[in-house]
Amino acid sequence: MDSVQRTIRLLYNGHSQSAQRFRYALVTFDAATILYFIISAAFEQTTLIWALDTVLGVLILCDLVARFWISENRRQECLKLYTIADLLVVASLLLAPIFTDDLAFLRILRGLRLIHSYHLIRDLRRDSRFFRLHEDAILAAVNLFVFVFVMTSLVFVVAFDDTAGPAGYIDALYFTVATLTTTGFGDITMTTPGGRLLAVFIMVVGVALFVQLARAIFQPSKIRHKCPECGLNRHDPDAIHCKHCGETLKIETEGSNGA
Repeated sequence: MDSVQRTIRLLYNGHSQSAQRFRYALVTFDAATILYFIISAAFEQTTLIWALDTVLGVLILCDLVARFWISENRRQECLKLYTIADLLVVASLLLAPIFTDDLAFLRILRGLRLIHSYHLIRDLRRDSRFFRLHEDAILAAVNLFVFVFVMTSLVFVVAFDDTAGPAGYIDALYFTVATLTTTGFGDITMTTPGGRLLAVFIMVVGVALFVQLARAIFQPSKIRHKCPECGLNRHDPDAIHCKHCGETLKIETEGSNGA
């Protein structure tokens, strides 16, 4: 049993080519499930979708069990936001056949799978130099992406009935983006107090996320590299000394091809 645990730990945390391929396969699976939940939220539940949901629920549960088994701090692992979100998603997938009459709250729970995007970011930070160079902009884009589609799922559940289908989901996405950007076309509006409070929340948080994304794109990029002296971990990509303490830095760089 210990050898099996060691093998799984090496696949999740090792540096071999097989471990890297395994992790990229997990990243592909996570991205595919996120895309599937975004698309399937608009469609009526059928036997085929329920069967696919069950398979995905089992696979996600297996991934969670494996991560928990090899974790050195299992309590901390259980308290991570994306772990809690994935547990709720698994519950929504495996319990879907029981709640055949009202799947509204299940759609919202499945939207939480988007939170797993932040777990993908951790893997990319470890394996991709391009990601490390542009982490702030990518993280800000992910924040906005997660917020838009979680809010779209919530608007779709609150303002549209189960028969609205893909057209209703597109309307929910349109309302979310129009509200988030404060465009306010007015062709789709919330009429209930709860709906209007939701619109206010989308506007306030959405504007903040847009500003964060714009700042990350246009401000000078930083790279994560911990200073051995003072611990400052954000520096210019070509920094030679730490701006805080003056310690010499050894940041890996490809240099410039220019003359």
